Amino acid sequence: MGDHRWNRIWRVTGRVLAALAMALGVGVVAIGSKAATLWLSYSGTPAAWARSTGGDAVWLGHAWVDGRRSGTDVRRFAARLRGTGVRDLFVHVGPLNRDGTLPASRHSRLRAFLAAAHRYLPGTRVSAWLGQRVDQGYDLTDPATRRATVTVARGLVRAGVDGIHYNFEPVSSGDPGLPALLRETRPVLGGRPLSSSVPQLEPLPGARLPLHAVGGRDKFWTPGYMAEVARACDQVALMAYDSVMPTPTLFAWYVADQTERMAGTVPARTGLLIGVPAYHEATATHRPAAETMAAGVRGVRLGLTGYGRPRPRAGVAVYVDFAATGQDWRQYADGWVHPG
Repeated sequence: MGDHRWNRIWRVTGRVLAALAMALGVGVVAIGSKAATLWLSYSGTPAAWARSTGGDAVWLGHAWVDGRRSGTDVRRFAARLRGTGVRDLFVHVGPLNRDGTLPASRHSRLRAFLAAAHRYLPGTRVSAWLGQRVDQGYDLTDPATRRATVTVARGLVRAGVDGIHYNFEPVSSGDPGLPALLRETRPVLGGRPLSSSVPQLEPLPGARLPLHAVGGRDKFWTPGYMAEVARACDQVALMAYDSVMPTPTLFAWYVADQTERMAGTVPARTGLLIGVPAYHEATATHRPAAETMAAGVRGVRLGLTGYGRPRPRAGVAVYVDFAATGQDWRQYADGWVHPG
């Protein structure tokens, strides 16, 4: 009886191992095929029209609204941005509390920053960047939490912001809470732009769940869910960094693939920003020597070229101002604003 039981266990174990081996083999083949496709598609020269058209953005840290930065700092930053393609500033005013509320003390200098930004950067839009970790107590599916967040957005509009920019992570593909929050926020904006940061598209159809199982979190969205969220926004900003790519060339190809597919997924009426990295902290998913600004903007240009035609309201979003170096800004200008 004992031997029979162990034989059965070994047979089942063998089948599981065989299935895992097959899945791994299929994955290797699929990844190899994807890499070959990227190499064939994105080893050429970007089109001349694939460049900034004046619709770029920058994520700004909290120091601009809590008193650590002054009007003089805004003037100096404006000089940095003048002549670039930056139109939108996403300034961090949170984070939200877990119940969706936000004390005004967290952005006590917001009005002063808005006045300085509008003075030194006329025509630039300043959106309040709001967000929270949804795996640490903030619940997008809770109507009361969403109502509190919308109340915060209404107050920020009254304070003078030009729009609202949401960034909630990690939001699983198919989560109903984020589209609901976007729809519920729209009426309080009075026609001001509503935007959201979004994660990357799954690299291959059906790859989201296996990658979730391996990585421990849902990092990717399906095209269908991406389109649903984008329809509820005026603009989405793809966080194309933290890709695990080991070299600048592979990172550029990866960004190119994401850009081309996003251009075909996001509705034409919705603005599309591709987030490019200007930070240099080494993490498990971010290799600073690989994820360079130069590689990122080249990837965006190649992706738009692969899309085949100019994409209305497309641009890049620089992440993040307080970590960006002079070299990052030069690579942004030379590779995207005035490419040779």
